[in-house]
Amino acid sequence: MSQKQLTKPNKNEKVFTHDQLLDLEAKYCSWGDTVHYAEKLNVFKSSKGSYLYDREGVEFLDLQMWYSAANFGYKNKRLNAALKKQVDTLPQLACQYLHEEKIQLAAKLAQKNERTFEEKGRIHFNVGGSSALEDSLKLVRNHSGRSLVFAFMGGYHGRTLAASAITSSFRYRERFGHFGDRAMFVPYPYCFRCPYDKKKDFCDLYCLKQFEKLFETEYHSVVNKKNNRCEFVAFYAEAVQGTGGYIVPPQDYFSGLKEILDHYGILFIDDEIQMGFFRTGKFWAIEHFNITPDIIVFGKALTNGLNPISGVWAKEKLISPDAFPPGSTHATFSSNPLGTAAGLEVMKLIEESDFSTSVNKKGQYFISQLKKLQKKYPQIGDVDGLGLALRIEMCGKDGYTPDKELTDKIVNIGLSGSLSAGGKRRGLILDVGGYYKNVFTIAPSFYITEKEIDLGIDLFEEALNRALKKS
Repeated sequence: MSQKQLTKPNKNEKVFTHDQLLDLEAKYCSWGDTVHYAEKLNVFKSSKGSYLYDREGVEFLDLQMWYSAANFGYKNKRLNAALKKQVDTLPQLACQYLHEEKIQLAAKLAQKNERTFEEKGRIHFNVGGSSALEDSLKLVRNHSGRSLVFAFMGGYHGRTLAASAITSSFRYRERFGHFGDRAMFVPYPYCFRCPYDKKKDFCDLYCLKQFEKLFETEYHSVVNKKNNRCEFVAFYAEAVQGTGGYIVPPQDYFSGLKEILDHYGILFIDDEIQMGFFRTGKFWAIEHFNITPDIIVFGKALTNGLNPISGVWAKEKLISPDAFPPGSTHATFSSNPLGTAAGLEVMKLIEESDFSTSVNKKGQYFISQLKKLQKKYPQIGDVDGLGLALRIEMCGKDGYTPDKELTDKIVNIGLSGSLSAGGKRRGLILDVGGYYKNVFTIAPSFYITEKEIDLGIDLFEEALNRALKKS
């Protein structure tokens, strides 16, 4: 039988209309995920490059690329080919056996970190960012015998039980109660909305000094001053907050924080699930801040979204076979061959490219165009970013009061596929984050062109104007 015959549609197969599909979805799909945040649901049919296409063929420019999972564009021929090749060679293998792609991928990641941080370490794979985050917690507890950790307000580390415990949003725990130790949440250096009402240029890192005060006396409940032993064993951080609103901290913040942590023997865990693999213009976002993490958690873009593979890199002292022996943690699909093959090809693609130049150049151009838009609309309170991790914070006319309602209107206008910028009917895919759900977190494909950036600006302005008229 030919390939054409194999893929030929069955004439007896029912073709569903858009409304029929939505009726089935309403009856049989869980509403527990994020789909139903949208005002009007759409069904997408295909994708390519920076675009999604619905069943009517309407083109949607995607400025969030699956929450920064598809950094290298939809339907990337090279990465898709690597996955297809693996399907025809070794598509499945139980994780207690070895395959070449797993070994090569782990080696490339560990060697990259050894060059960057001058630290030997090892890679442990899992499936999905939350699962890798939980593995990191096991490494921390195994090393220290303790379980309490610090994390940031606004931080997002996942929605499994342990990951929810160190994610600052109570909403993710509200229905389920507490299944483990909660983190102590520390204010993130969010300069546009400083929790201490300070001004960035004059604050002298006041928020960091407030954290340091926790260690002044034993009665602040974190440290025994007689031996300087801290009850908290690790600090979980996103170098650039993701769901919190793509917030970029002051340059010297993390180096100051790491100095405090090192003094009290507290591990620094770097969550790169959303910002890793050059989203910020460097392989890891933490590289911008000149510190060495003890553990890095990664996922998403490792496979360009083609397969859910995640993992942790940890320093040798934390993850050596003596410290973390066989069976310490495991998942059935953790290092599956399809994922490791896609991840290996992503690493090869990165090695052959100059994303440190191209991502920063495109990010600077995008920011410059957004700044021009900001001058025209007082509702755009803040524009900032690092590489191609960009933020647009929507506010009232005062340029500061959070405006979630306006933000939601813009999102839904984009999803309606009724925009006309560029001379034809189009849509715009935007992601919303931020403490007040009023921030557009922009994470386009690394291959987005200046022409597509200009189109994105035009589509956003059209959606903004229509939303303002509705207000």
